[in-house]
Amino acid sequence: MSSHITPRRTYIFVYLALLILLGGTIGVAYVDLGIWNTVAAITIAVVKALLVVLFFMHVKYSSNLTRVYVLAGFLWLALLIGLTLTDYLTRTSGF
Repeated sequence: MSSHITPRRTYIFVYLALLILLGGTIGVAYVDLGIWNTVAAITIAVVKALLVVLFFMHVKYSSNLTRVYVLAGFLWLALLIGLTLTDYLTRTSGF
């Protein structure tokens, strides 16, 4: 199995992008966007997770089977979060 050699420059750019996104996460925490705070924070977190998975876990250069398994993992996570949210949002306060 041949492995892809990623240039060091790519890792530096991804690292800098992660630092910028970290600053965005901190900035969103201090700015009141109302209901959009959660949406912005989750969007930034998803972008950071994708950068880590694609470059540091080498999924970008992996086989299609590996990509299918990664996609299946994300779909499973989305399903679990969706089911948890439907349970949480349909509960009434019993207190």
